[in-house]
Amino acid sequence: MSTILNEVLTANQHYQAGFGDKGSLPMPPGRRFAILTCMDARLDPAKYAGLSEGDAHVIRNAGGRASDDAIRSLVISYKLLGTQEWFVIHHTDCGMETFTDEIMRDLLAKSLETAKVDASGWHDVGQGPGSNEAKFVSFLTIKNLAESVVEDVTRIRQHPLVPAHIPVYGYIYDVKTGKLNEVPEATEMGRTQAGVGA
Repeated sequence: MSTILNEVLTANQHYQAGFGDKGSLPMPPGRRFAILTCMDARLDPAKYAGLSEGDAHVIRNAGGRASDDAIRSLVISYKLLGTQEWFVIHHTDCGMETFTDEIMRDLLAKSLETAKVDASGWHDVGQGPGSNEAKFVSFLTIKNLAESVVEDVTRIRQHPLVPAHIPVYGYIYDVKTGKLNEVPEATEMGRTQAGVGA
């Protein structure tokens, strides 16, 4: 058994011992909101947004981007489980700012081993083989944090499966201070449409 696997299973035993009545939590999130954010390990939405189990949906992917799959989850979140407000939260020092689709495709074409990064950029250190399948993938990299938040909120707001009455807020989490900083242009774009609900 790997060290990590053992640590996870041991931690789960401790968690289970204090699980209490959490098994009776309802499926719909109690506070009726959802967060779309990055998978970065430094982000803990439960802590920075004051969440407990059962409070909200948290959807995570690389960059916290409004990908087709993220929107699929948001649509399920409101349509079947009743969320009424959404947050798009990107963050400072995001790894998605450090490469482009072309860089990622080139790295994967050379090998499937973990790449290395230094002051001059990303370098593949594997022996191969790689794969050219990455040329069919959009990695949704980020050039400018505020612009990416605006872009994602806009995509969600304009999506035909998203109702006009759900507000979508745009924020950037600062990994150095823990503060959520609003992106006003994104939040303005994510406002509910005039004359519609909420």
